[in-house]
Amino acid sequence: MREFTVNKNDAGQRLDKFLTKLLPAMPQSMLYKSLRKDCVKVNNKHIKDGAYKLSEGDTLKLYVKDEFFEKPKADNAFLNIDADISVIYEDENILLVDKKQGICVHADNEGSTNTLIDHIKSYLYNKGEFVPEEENTFVPALANRIDRNTGGIVIAAKNAETLRILNQKIKDRELEKKYLCLVWGHLAKKSGTIKGYIFKDEVKKQVYFSSESKKGSKTAITNYRVIKEYSDHSLVEAELKTGRTHQIRVSFAAIGNPLLGDGKYGRNEINKKFPYYGQALYSYKLKFSFSTDGGILNYLDGKEFTIENVEFQKR
Repeated sequence: MREFTVNKNDAGQRLDKFLTKLLPAMPQSMLYKSLRKDCVKVNNKHIKDGAYKLSEGDTLKLYVKDEFFEKPKADNAFLNIDADISVIYEDENILLVDKKQGICVHADNEGSTNTLIDHIKSYLYNKGEFVPEEENTFVPALANRIDRNTGGIVIAAKNAETLRILNQKIKDRELEKKYLCLVWGHLAKKSGTIKGYIFKDEVKKQVYFSSESKKGSKTAITNYRVIKEYSDHSLVEAELKTGRTHQIRVSFAAIGNPLLGDGKYGRNEINKKFPYYGQALYSYKLKFSFSTDGGILNYLDGKEFTIENVEFQKR
């Protein structure tokens, strides 16, 4: 038997969700069987309902084998990393980081541990704001993701309540994100909307843009405005109205203005002339624009953050 006390970051969760994180080696079928067989006590009472909501201070007693508590060794890989992040803004709840191009936000298929989230964990650990020994299930987490070869603002949550709020705000489109990009050629209209449908090929990890809806496709809407034109390319600001995989990259490629440096949706003969690593795409502006209650994050409503020195813009 092992005993746990529900802390602030665990409170508000369903019991089954909490147990899934706490017992990573236990199959889901066995987890629910353990609930039915009275192997779980909350405040000394047998609880069979996985939907039971936990409260701070609750005491859990789990009558399961020790082997189910074993966690992957990679969980603590951040302890061997010297944190190297560029902080844009930070308070007790969130951390805004300027992710450089070429860095993965999470571990890739090769199991890389030199990721943004590991650097963030290391940073918070060294500050004493993340103490793994005091947490049952929570670890600092990212609320948004950016492709490896795209740079820009990434939001990290320092506590579970912040993560829940941010996830909902992003789902409800209450965070405005704008991107800078260099595209080939000149656009016919200096501002407008690219609207179509995107289908994702999970095997090839690639998406396809179409003007017509197809089975499995999703609507993709991108607003844009041209900031400056050069001899053979343009600096453009893009704003996502939907959040699809590779949306900006494939949308501009579809209208004949691919991003410079984009090896997947661009043109090799053009990219060879572009002296920059990765696609010229940067999530450079973030605004918190709440239309509903933001809870402990209400103070962020209306705040805007901008990365002023985007490398390809300077060049």
